[in-house]
Amino acid sequence: MGSGRFAPSPSGELHLGNLRTAILAWLFARSTSRGFLMRVEDLDRARAGAEELQLADLAAIGLTWDGEIVRQSERSGLYAEALGDLRARGLLYECFCTRRDIAEASSAPHAAPGTYPGTCRDLTEAERAAKRGLRPAAWRLRTEAETFTVTDVLHGQYTGVVDDFVVLRNDGVPAYNLAVVIDDVAQGIDQVVRGDDLLSSAPRQAYLARLFGAEPPVYAHVPLALNAAGKRLAKRDGSVTLGQLAHVGIDAAAARAMILASLGLPGDSLSAALAAFDPALLPTQPWVFTTDPGAHASGKPIGWPS
Repeated sequence: MGSGRFAPSPSGELHLGNLRTAILAWLFARSTSRGFLMRVEDLDRARAGAEELQLADLAAIGLTWDGEIVRQSERSGLYAEALGDLRARGLLYECFCTRRDIAEASSAPHAAPGTYPGTCRDLTEAERAAKRGLRPAAWRLRTEAETFTVTDVLHGQYTGVVDDFVVLRNDGVPAYNLAVVIDDVAQGIDQVVRGDDLLSSAPRQAYLARLFGAEPPVYAHVPLALNAAGKRLAKRDGSVTLGQLAHVGIDAAAARAMILASLGLPGDSLSAALAAFDPALLPTQPWVFTTDPGAHASGKPIGWPS
């Protein structure tokens, strides 16, 4: 049996939606006798001190993980090796398109929204040389499939678009879609639990995993936490981090109880939640969370989900 994982980006404090996903990843892994690994995805957007705060919050709600913490910033050699392998197989090409170029091309009739139309796929060497003098190139994967199907515990069989996606950005940083696949393969991750806003990226990542001879993981894309306006929960929505909640008298144990209650699980402890955990019984709708005291006529504490 392989492992599951939680892989936050250290861009700031985790909010309750992030912590909810982390708890779900832990429950899925532990309930299937998998290991549970922690990976810090710090290739960019890393803020000083954020990793320490995030790990402290995860520990405060009772999460445990196996082995050493892996950081993407320490794995550049692994990504370079993977890119070299793809390049040697003729599966990469330079792309000089701007975001505006892609947006305009993908808005054309019959184009799939947000997909890369292949503008630079078949440039001649002379054309590439001329464009190199204008701007640095990103590197894209030369794919041979238009769609790919993944298995998701909550969504069933999901088929999504696979275009020629970026694997190395034009600033020299490995793209998320490459790094996450290489890390998962290297760490033996065969179960990926994350927010359902990432479901559409799973076919691209699974396709790339297959190119490296790996079996794609089993996915579970879980509903997000939203604010009262139906938007993704963010720190600006009020008391939504453990630090903010502590200031209104809600400690980590109470915050964990909120999260577990939103999942229909007993809030006494993670072990009690694990004993009752059944993916088939999980809510299928987003968790709408509000910190508006006026929304809680029932007398529940500020920060309780509506």
